[in-house]
Amino acid sequence: MVSTERTNEDQVELQEKVVQIRRVAKVVKGGRNLTFNAMVVVGDGEGSVGAGLGKGKAVPDAVRQGVTIAKKEMVTVPLKGSTIPHAVTTKFRASKVLLRPARPGAGIKAGGAVRAVMEAVGIKDVVGKALGSRNPINIVKATLQGLSQLQSSDTRESQSSGRAILPPAPDRRLPLRREMSSRRDREDREKKEPNPADQATEEVNQVKPEVIEE
Repeated sequence: MVSTERTNEDQVELQEKVVQIRRVAKVVKGGRNLTFNAMVVVGDGEGSVGAGLGKGKAVPDAVRQGVTIAKKEMVTVPLKGSTIPHAVTTKFRASKVLLRPARPGAGIKAGGAVRAVMEAVGIKDVVGKALGSRNPINIVKATLQGLSQLQSSDTRESQSSGRAILPPAPDRRLPLRREMSSRRDREDREKKEPNPADQATEEVNQVKPEVIEE
């Protein structure tokens, strides 16, 4: 379900997309109370998008409340032409969404709730994949989190240029190498330096016995 509305304040044309309508039955003493939940995505097609979960006793009331909530929670997404600046992966509860930029003319390679958000925000070339839970409400919220984490190319370049250069990590094998080197030096010194006990034994062997003539 897609509808178009033009606001009176700034004359911005907003697109409304109903992602899911769910009927909720609550058992009470007198019977059952039926209400409806509607997940609605609202966007201007130029980088602004929002989503809201409306509730009401009838479907139009739930959709109307969802649109009102979505307009209050709209965020601005940095775009790079017709796609997103970089890839992003986000998780909301049991749902995980992966978004990657695509070349011009590739189109929106995503389905369901992810496609509704991309069309509302104005992204025409993107690759999206939903992992984990297929709950449309969780997927919409995970997609909005991913879009809110996007950074423009200028922001990323400024952050990379101002990044501090860290010193190289110390070599953990250096103490072991030093110990092995000192052990070799000690063995070499022991080989070069004569043993006092061996010297005494050698001197005793060199002494000639005296012959006593009678």
